[in-house]
Amino acid sequence: MSLALRTVDAETGIATITVNRPEVRNALDVPTARAICDAVLPLREMPDIRCVVLRGAGGAFIAGGDLARFADDFDQAASVVHGLLDALHPAILTLRALNAPVLGVVRGAVAGAGLSLMSGCDLVVAAKGTRFVLAYDRVGAAPDCGGTWFLPRLLGPRRAAELMMLSPTWDADQAQAYGLINRVVDADQLDAEAARLAAQLARGPTVAYGKFKRLADASLSSDLGAQLEAERAAFASGTRTADFREGVTAFLAKRPATFTGH
Repeated sequence: MSLALRTVDAETGIATITVNRPEVRNALDVPTARAICDAVLPLREMPDIRCVVLRGAGGAFIAGGDLARFADDFDQAASVVHGLLDALHPAILTLRALNAPVLGVVRGAVAGAGLSLMSGCDLVVAAKGTRFVLAYDRVGAAPDCGGTWFLPRLLGPRRAAELMMLSPTWDADQAQAYGLINRVVDADQLDAEAARLAAQLARGPTVAYGKFKRLADASLSSDLGAQLEAERAAFASGTRTADFREGVTAFLAKRPATFTGH
């Protein structure tokens, strides 16, 4: 059984990555982390991918790291950490570098590294009843998988500090109100809403989405002048894409654009 499944719909360009360890709520051990990496990295060589959906199998998204693997031998715990992150870091960087937007689809438990990985998605839709908690402080550890990079950007420094230091458990409505996720739907509507959003994203101007992702990621470390010039360069280079020509032509013709992602 594969611990992370990748499917690609050639017609729509939607790739789905499913973490597949439902018996432990998709908790991350080293083999699972490697399987995620193996599922994600080939997306770099798939130029026709228009959207990536990240989800967990069964009733949970990802319930953090598998703490039992650390307790097996505390003297080797640091080696386990390195094994996990040697696999997960390339996957996280790949998902951020793709032009295709990444849609997180979450239910059940979203904890620890699972919350960090979810935070790296561009958009997130959650089922009612989903519970979000970071909980590194409960085991005397520091956040990983980009949590300390994504969460201050999403929540602001005060709310991020609260999540890291006090480990409140938020429900989906609270998570949406704080800006951690985008949408909350009834549990029985999650798959349908995820499919609708993925299809909408997959029909969009994929190259422009990639430029937006990179501009947004750079914005908090750029001064205004540098950001203005980065926007100039992104807009100017975008005018050479087929999607830009189609978008402008469709707008002037008062018809919906049909983007190809090129």
